[in-house]
Amino acid sequence: MRAGRRNCVAPDHNGEDMTYRKIVGFGVAMTALLLNAAAAGGAGNPVAIAIHGGAGVIDRVQMTADRERAYREALAAALDAGYSILESGGSSVDAVTAAVRTMEDDPLFNAGKGAVLNHEGAAELDAALMDGNGPRAGAVAGVRHVKNPIELARLVMERSPHVMLVGEGAEEFALEQQVVLVPNSYFRTERRRLDLEREIQEERNQQKPTPVTGTGTVGAVALDRAGNLAAATSTGGLTNKRHGRVGDSPIIGSGTYANNESCAVSATGQGEFFIRSVVAYDICALVNYRHLSLDAAVHEVIQVKLKRLGGEGGVIAIDHAGRISLDFNSEGMFRGARDSHGRREISIWRDNP
Repeated sequence: MRAGRRNCVAPDHNGEDMTYRKIVGFGVAMTALLLNAAAAGGAGNPVAIAIHGGAGVIDRVQMTADRERAYREALAAALDAGYSILESGGSSVDAVTAAVRTMEDDPLFNAGKGAVLNHEGAAELDAALMDGNGPRAGAVAGVRHVKNPIELARLVMERSPHVMLVGEGAEEFALEQQVVLVPNSYFRTERRRLDLEREIQEERNQQKPTPVTGTGTVGAVALDRAGNLAAATSTGGLTNKRHGRVGDSPIIGSGTYANNESCAVSATGQGEFFIRSVVAYDICALVNYRHLSLDAAVHEVIQVKLKRLGGEGGVIAIDHAGRISLDFNSEGMFRGARDSHGRREISIWRDNP
């Protein structure tokens, strides 16, 4: 019986084996063709990223040529760190994490090393990350020893049932997750110490605070090839802030928000106003419910609603098609944008691309 079964399928002379090979060969070829087409389609999907390094009174007089060059180089490093991940097929969450972590490690920015100091002279750090696919989010506030708060915010999102952890509780979680911890002195720089001393003296003298260049929050928004959006924000807050003060950056919907159905936003500016206005969510809601373009939604919130309250600052935003909006109502905003259509820009002032 077995010999007869082998003979009925194996011989070439009756044509069955040849037909079988043709069928199998056609199936393999079609599978390869479909896989290649899918891969090509994925590779053709747009990717984009935008970053900011703070908005506010960025005094051109204080901004020397060397300092401006340093800021532009630092922004470019963060922008390219995030974009290289997107370009190689990585996720938007990975991209915004990398971009923000790069700025947290650079003492030019008010996040991580180089963060501004509170009234007692300590650095207290806040950060948030939101994945538009879900959506899901994680945030930390008031941490003093976490080298890269954005990484801890991501772990809150990915490895805990919570959205926000604060202070000692956040740092206990960091220990459990084996996150890199450093002494608080790691964050302090001479520049920030002098900024604090000046503000305390001006406060005692009841003077208006002197504008300080480049004290803003950092953030990133991105779209990956899978169509997923993400936003991340990190900050040291305000110089001379009261112990325990938390701004908009780690508050989901105020300083950070992302949803694949609308857009991703990271904000920078006077946090109390951004919290009251729920800025990041409001922009995405205008896109989702009123079907405004991203630029129109950003303009309405930043140039109309926020101004009406007396708030100053700006946002970076990106939608599900990869359109980017960078807008602010302050003198300047450190910012950058890059996409798969060839756009790449670094800017500080509105009239200075």
